[in-house]
Amino acid sequence: MTGEDKRQQKASFEVKKGLREVMTLSETEVEKYLNPRELLTGLEDGFRGIELGEVQAPPRPRLTVPGKGFTLAMAAWRPGMQLTVKIVNVFDGNLRRDLPNHLAVINLFDPDTGATSCVMDGTYITGIRTAASAVLSARLLSRKASRIATVIGAGVQGREHVRLLPLVRDLEQINVCSLHFNDAQRLAAQSEIGRATADVEAAVRESDIVCLATHSATPVVKTEWVRSGTHVSSVGFHPPDGELPKNLASTRRLFVETLDAFQPTPVGCGELAGLDASIGTTLGAVALGQMPGRISDDEITVYKAMGIAMEDMIAANLVYEAAKRQGGGRVMTW
Repeated sequence: MTGEDKRQQKASFEVKKGLREVMTLSETEVEKYLNPRELLTGLEDGFRGIELGEVQAPPRPRLTVPGKGFTLAMAAWRPGMQLTVKIVNVFDGNLRRDLPNHLAVINLFDPDTGATSCVMDGTYITGIRTAASAVLSARLLSRKASRIATVIGAGVQGREHVRLLPLVRDLEQINVCSLHFNDAQRLAAQSEIGRATADVEAAVRESDIVCLATHSATPVVKTEWVRSGTHVSSVGFHPPDGELPKNLASTRRLFVETLDAFQPTPVGCGELAGLDASIGTTLGAVALGQMPGRISDDEITVYKAMGIAMEDMIAANLVYEAAKRQGGGRVMTW
């Protein structure tokens, strides 16, 4: 820097942020700009990036409001993308207020300056990216000849599983089960191949793919119901235990997003507490071909998800880039 440059440069006390234009995206706009097929492809690449050490994603801190709910902060970055920070609030009582029990906001920041580039609603992303990771596990691990799937849970996760599963396998039928049969009927009606059933055991026994998507504190299936060759995924979170039978996780080939899944909650999964992380294989290692996925048509594969910040990063960056290309979103002067 020349002496002239030094004289022209402002001192730090003279520099203010001033007004900047920041893109904002509502929940409806986020859904509009997020292509499910692109999300599945992006997540697979994101899992490869984690395995290669290209993604930074520190453990998520938690704040608890006793008797109400909790808040998680989830941050991730990969070179070539916007810095991504999501705040998600999980308040189960919200359903009585006609609000989702998961509410989230995602902020994106320019990796060159750290300036805010976008503020978007993260509620839709939180729902679909978790289901998409489970459906991606089905693409990587289930038998290609899979024809019948069962989704247990008729909430947001159930809805997204029913919508996404036909993108990865040529299914003939999706069984939908729920504690509330009317909910299962309404969800099944949204799919041409959906079928509501109250007989969970029979549904699981005939299935090639079984997706657990509940908020249950106890297992919703029994290990002996799962037939040879089935792929089982689980996305529910209800510590200290949860919806997935621990003996199913510990005695079958187990796949996870990252080995942090074996850490104590809220970082890890309650169903995996006390298990040795060496029994787990990451989806990234499978996607890279570093570790085998399904070895035979007879084995049972199990995927346990927690939902990680990389998934939010991939989804939010896809939305942001699509909105920019299409001239979408609104501008907030801030």
